[in-house]
Amino acid sequence: MADARATAQPGLRNMVRAAAIGVTLFLAACASGPRIVPEAERPTPAERPIPVAPRPIQPGLPQDVQRHRIALLVPLSGPNAGVGRSLQNATQLAVLDTKSDALRITTYDTAAPGGAAAAAAQAISDGNRLILGPLLAEEAREVAPIARRARVPVLSFSNDAGVAGNGTYILGYVPAQSIERVVNYAKRSGITEFAGLIPSGLYGERASTAFLRSVEEAGGKVNALETYDGRPGSLATAIAKIGRSPFQAILVAGSADGAVGAAPLIRRQASGKAARLLGTELWNTDSAIGGKTALSGAWFASVPDNYYRQYATKYRARFGAAPYRLSTLGYDAVLLTVRIAREWRPGSEFPAARLTEREGFAGLDGAFRLGRDGVAERALEVQEIRGGTTATVSPAPPNFNGN
Repeated sequence: MADARATAQPGLRNMVRAAAIGVTLFLAACASGPRIVPEAERPTPAERPIPVAPRPIQPGLPQDVQRHRIALLVPLSGPNAGVGRSLQNATQLAVLDTKSDALRITTYDTAAPGGAAAAAAQAISDGNRLILGPLLAEEAREVAPIARRARVPVLSFSNDAGVAGNGTYILGYVPAQSIERVVNYAKRSGITEFAGLIPSGLYGERASTAFLRSVEEAGGKVNALETYDGRPGSLATAIAKIGRSPFQAILVAGSADGAVGAAPLIRRQASGKAARLLGTELWNTDSAIGGKTALSGAWFASVPDNYYRQYATKYRARFGAAPYRLSTLGYDAVLLTVRIAREWRPGSEFPAARLTEREGFAGLDGAFRLGRDGVAERALEVQEIRGGTTATVSPAPPNFNGN
């Protein structure tokens, strides 16, 4: 069962109140007889009612004793409200699909005054024993110490491995894993010479490190690596520098739209004419990626889409809009919780040790498991963009058996 902290449904706020009201009726009877003035009777002393202590009214949400209290921390206002609403809808859909009546999920707006820290503090005060979210890495950093003091685990939707650990787990698609997967596939396909086109910023820094390490471990060689930013001419300058070196494949570590802008410039370079374009997990967040003809023949690694299309159809039917691709993180977080909840007593601490089981979990995004470092390891596939769609050229393993 899900509710929203800021705008809770009326049915979820009702508190059962019982009060007993006793009423005593006094009857007076008059008897006829001689005119005798009776002695005045002393009134019967009134009995003092026994004081009853008023039942305390608890602030916040009603106290469930039969269900697990779980907080969902997502933005319901501000620039990321669309993603937050989609994650919230996904958790509701997961509860319905699993037919689980053991969970009570309450949503807290991380974009409200006080931000994610205030949302986490309120969630813990309300008695929640597990936090799903928040969405962004900086929010996860704010929430982590608050949740850790209360011994409440955090399953963040961020992809920043730097915030994982000490009770905070990262469910997002970590770029290092997708880069390693596509590089290994390229190497097995006969590619040995690589180049990298990396956006500036924290994501780019981590992508660059992962790329260099992956190529080295695969036995290949990075002949050129350049970064670019949003300044006019920065992308063209970076690609021109890369073109001075030979390469068989080039990793374009930015978004799909960024890769579309880079592709024609790459093809003008001598080595770029026949080079294979490689992408990261960011490409799969673009639902129209298959129709981007400039990226025809490109490879990218991401979570498998086998179940996503069915999920998206069901989501549209219920909520009247298409889901954000990242919303499956919310759905899978609920699946994980439902599985662990079978051995979790309501009101007790969440059994965090169960999160790092070696066999992992299955979800819409395929198999995944949480390492002791708090980062989700995912079974990824490699897709190729061709003919207006994407085709799987290297399927994801169905589980982690044997690993």
